[in-house]
Amino acid sequence: MGFKHFDVFIIGTGTAGKRVAYACIDAGLKVAIADNREYGGTCANRGCDPKKVLTGFTEILDRTKKMEGKGITRGPGFSWEDLMKFKNTFVDAVPAATEKKLKKLGIEMYHQSPKFLDENTLSVEGKTVTADKIVIATGHKPMELRIPGRNHALYSDDFLNLEKLPESMIFIGAGYIGMEFAHVAARLGVKVTMIEMSDRILNTFDEDMGKYLQQVSEEELGINFIFNAEVTEIEKLRKNFRVTAIQDGKEVSVKAEMVLNTAGRVPSIDDLDLEKGNVEFSRKGIVVNEYLQSPSNKNVYACGDVSASEGLPLTPLSSQEARVVAANLLNKDKPEKAHYPPQPTVVFTLPKLASVGLLEEEARKQGYDFKVKHKLATDWFNAKHINEKVYAYKTLIDNKTGQVIGAHLIGPEASEVINMFVMVMCGKLNCQDVKKMIFAYPTWGNDIKGML
Repeated sequence: MGFKHFDVFIIGTGTAGKRVAYACIDAGLKVAIADNREYGGTCANRGCDPKKVLTGFTEILDRTKKMEGKGITRGPGFSWEDLMKFKNTFVDAVPAATEKKLKKLGIEMYHQSPKFLDENTLSVEGKTVTADKIVIATGHKPMELRIPGRNHALYSDDFLNLEKLPESMIFIGAGYIGMEFAHVAARLGVKVTMIEMSDRILNTFDEDMGKYLQQVSEEELGINFIFNAEVTEIEKLRKNFRVTAIQDGKEVSVKAEMVLNTAGRVPSIDDLDLEKGNVEFSRKGIVVNEYLQSPSNKNVYACGDVSASEGLPLTPLSSQEARVVAANLLNKDKPEKAHYPPQPTVVFTLPKLASVGLLEEEARKQGYDFKVKHKLATDWFNAKHINEKVYAYKTLIDNKTGQVIGAHLIGPEASEVINMFVMVMCGKLNCQDVKKMIFAYPTWGNDIKGML
């Protein structure tokens, strides 16, 4: 009995994997897809979508609290159980719906992480299959803490499925995932401590915007930050857990009812046996060329978070890279290069923090002659009319072209305003030309003219 053979075998059923699968099956290819978790990927099942349901709920609480004494006489109560039920309406149907569509299209499905046997051969579910082309779209997974007691730490997946909130929580890591969930927990009454290895939160974002967010986190939410601290152990006590860390050469410890590992995410490649497939990889993920093709195994492509490309680990970028991979699988005579326009990223805390383009340090290293416009704009109408205490921007403008090369925002609608900066940057618009445009007022979008 021969091995099953496919034109394309895709590993991963998130945004990137599905898009490649749909394109290939539409072109008449024989396609298989595999996943070792529920079908549908991180964003829909245990990432962006369910997280946004929770952060959206806390926006209501935040807005009413800020308006108490200004028309609001009493803030609303909340039910975590009801919120979880509502969140589940967005995620429960995703795996089955994804499988149903894939099956209807005639795509063969496997429910295990395949392992490479050689450059074109995989072992999956105890079967051996071969494929002309293999696409890796396995995304990221939480980074494991290599310390005693690491099994006591929960992950973001667990937070999204908590039956009830604890009285206290420790977050190990103050990156965007940690900050987002810490804000949700603290706004719902949980005593939160965050332990971070570096000297500040969100160290890949603009430092000044991060300081504004840290101030809100401490003063409004009561979050306690422990910086420059390397966690060394998690211990289970009778009721609580104790987390021990080394800070400035001294041992410090904190107790809480629950511990979350939000130290970061890494490429999900450990189970693939990439060496046997002659697939080169690094700490960033699958090494790819400008066509998102493995240089060491020309029959393998990678897209989405798992590729060690210029793309940020964001869902929209996964979709873009999947489009490029599909194009290169289907039109080999005219390969398409991956292109990376300005990539916006948002931290869904309250207020939200958003960024696109270069940081000041990056702009200096790249030799730009630029000016910086930076202001805490709480005196602007949009902030004042909702009693918002933190609303700020930092815009980097190239002195030679008058164009924006970086924008960093913090505020209630930063996630929307940043998209306007993306259009300004992609369109290579001169700041003076943007200022001449007429936008609706009073709107958050209109504020962009004051930021240029």
